[in-house]
Amino acid sequence: MSKSVEFYFDLGSPTTYLAYTQLPTLCAETGSQLIYRPMLLGGVFKATGNASPVTIPAKGPYLFKDLKRFADRYGVPFRLNPYFPINTLLLMRAVTGMQLHRPERFEAFLDCLFRALWVEARNLNDQATVAAVLEEGGFDPEYVLALTANDQVKQALKTATEAAIERGVFGAPSMFVDDELYFGQDRLDFVREALA
Repeated sequence: MSKSVEFYFDLGSPTTYLAYTQLPTLCAETGSQLIYRPMLLGGVFKATGNASPVTIPAKGPYLFKDLKRFADRYGVPFRLNPYFPINTLLLMRAVTGMQLHRPERFEAFLDCLFRALWVEARNLNDQATVAAVLEEGGFDPEYVLALTANDQVKQALKTATEAAIERGVFGAPSMFVDDELYFGQDRLDFVREALA
């Protein structure tokens, strides 16, 4: 039986973007299944007392340099978003809604938003910009916006975030192979070993 990686993520995390660029290939190479688990990182931080490392003055500038190093190592485009941090509540509801209601377009939807945030450095705090990004990506902004207001979608994201916290998630990206937690995109080697 093939193994799987459960990928707990929030679009607003640059390290999550880097993991996202690597996990599909890693899973393909190991014959593993990639299971996307959207969650709200702000809710995780609030529940666990954690915070973004960029809030630590001495660590923030270093982290941004390190992100660039990893992007170069992976051979992927990366730009620090000048609007960071992004309030991702609307975006993660949209992601959850697409996963529930349009699963066939889910991965393309993720790609569209990750690219807008961490390659094009667009301001996804701004709803008009979000609408433009979606339209450019071939998505109907009105449909997506309606999903974000759907009570089932709101509850699904809340439940998923609570489940992540119960499982021991304290930040993003978090990956599980079986019941073992691997936190951070710089732990992908351990994920690969666990899948081998």
